[in-house]
Amino acid sequence: MEGIMINKYQSTVTEVGAEAEIFFSENMMVIFNDTAPADLRTIGVIHKEAHLLEDVEAGDVLEVAGEAYEILFVGSKVNDTLKELGHCTIMFNGEISADLPGTMTVEKKLLPNVTVDSEIRIVKK
Repeated sequence: MEGIMINKYQSTVTEVGAEAEIFFSENMMVIFNDTAPADLRTIGVIHKEAHLLEDVEAGDVLEVAGEAYEILFVGSKVNDTLKELGHCTIMFNGEISADLPGTMTVEKKLLPNVTVDSEIRIVKK
């Protein structure tokens, strides 16, 4: 049996913005909860409002649509923006740093196939 996973954040996708594909093609995903204004919804993956139960840290695992990605770097604003807006930018690039404080980086793998009803979770192993 694997170690206990602690859920830090869990939500369900309600909408995939019409322009989100532009970011996907750059190995990026921008997430917002469903309180996001209309002009941000077009670029984002929108999910139900959820509570961040514990700060996200490098070494945690991001699960999106059944795919798991090790989190390598968490920008200084990621936990704040997740709490306030369910927002962060996720880079699927394998880097251990990012220029913008609202960015989280994860291991470089194919992006998940995100659709309405996909789950987004952040867990601590």
